[in-house]
Amino acid sequence: MRIDKYLWCVRFFKTRSLATKAVKKGAVKIAGETVKPSRDIYPTDVLEVRKEQINYKIEVLDLPPSRVGAKLVDIYKKDLTPKEEFEKNELLTYAKDYYRKKGTGRPTKKDRRDLEDFTDTTED
Repeated sequence: MRIDKYLWCVRFFKTRSLATKAVKKGAVKIAGETVKPSRDIYPTDVLEVRKEQINYKIEVLDLPPSRVGAKLVDIYKKDLTPKEEFEKNELLTYAKDYYRKKGTGRPTKKDRRDLEDFTDTTED
């Protein structure tokens, strides 16, 4: 089975075209090598997939005949992703949330003045 079709069948990507694009960009590796979307995979292969800044490690247990339901996904793949990868992503979200909350709109004049006062390095 093609690698892009497998990733779509086990619901790792929402559409097959998204899976194909990810493989073409080099986000999917087998044994440390980037692969093409047409590369065949077999049971016991270990895939490294980079998605949403997390490096997932997936072991292929079996090949599904077609796209499977969410409850049946664990029959065809085993997730070997270490917990540290998810912790890195959590720290990244804290790093982004440093100034303004999302959805609060443009900075006001008061916000701009406060920021200028904070970053003002000229000495009087």
